[in-house]
Amino acid sequence: MIVTPSSVRWTPTDAQRSVDLDGLGVPLRLAERNRERPFLLLHGGAGPASVRGFGDLLAARWRARVLTPTHPGFDGTPRPEAIAGMRDLARLYVRLLDDMDVWDVTVIGNSIGGWLAAEIGLLGSPRVGGVVVLDAVGLEVPGHPVTDVSGLTPQDLMRLSFHDPARFAPDPSAPGPSPELVQANMGSLFFYGGATMTDPTLGERLRHMPVPVHVIWGAADGIVGPEHGRAWADALPEAHLTVLAQAGHLPQLESPERLLGAMQDLGASPDRGAAPSEEAA
Repeated sequence: MIVTPSSVRWTPTDAQRSVDLDGLGVPLRLAERNRERPFLLLHGGAGPASVRGFGDLLAARWRARVLTPTHPGFDGTPRPEAIAGMRDLARLYVRLLDDMDVWDVTVIGNSIGGWLAAEIGLLGSPRVGGVVVLDAVGLEVPGHPVTDVSGLTPQDLMRLSFHDPARFAPDPSAPGPSPELVQANMGSLFFYGGATMTDPTLGERLRHMPVPVHVIWGAADGIVGPEHGRAWADALPEAHLTVLAQAGHLPQLESPERLLGAMQDLGASPDRGAAPSEEAA
């Protein structure tokens, strides 16, 4: 094996890094797993816990190096003035890849993290080799607005997020996040995504995407339905759409093995050898 900066062994850790952006050091909480081929795994409004298990699976199964940042403002982290919106956040993560000297990175994002993954791809960094978009917000799709989650009860949010919400009902005896933390995370979600969770310029900008994109969607997504997945695939110059049956807005939680299989079918795994398929049952 050729030894590169991305294949050097290291000790798995949760770290606090300072990333320079426009002359300012932005504090960033970062979880890192395993080694070899690098993936940048981006959470959505459900927070970093919503991708943690899939990051562990990806690291163990593919012996991958998985970087899982906590977006500034989520889970009690600060959001400095240097981060004024989604594109600033994308630039921050490209600078993170520069600082860590990683190459051939596959950027994976769910929900608002999927939109962010696309923004990172659009920056044209030579360190990014491809993007995987999972049930992303961001696009305006006529007749199919993004569901407004701001006034939903936890029960309604669960119903819209999962094909089988009963599997993910919270344990009333288990400690959960404080109401203050939930409110702060929601504030950060709407800070980055805006009131509509869309950007009217995104569709046109996606036509200039310089890297291949795999769009993966849960067929039962009640937040952004499969119509959004088709719109994403149609807007991109080099994209493939996979619809996962019996999965909702969070396929990395509801169907992690099938999600991993769908990524492998499109050559995201280390062997990059399998042929693509239109849908995963």
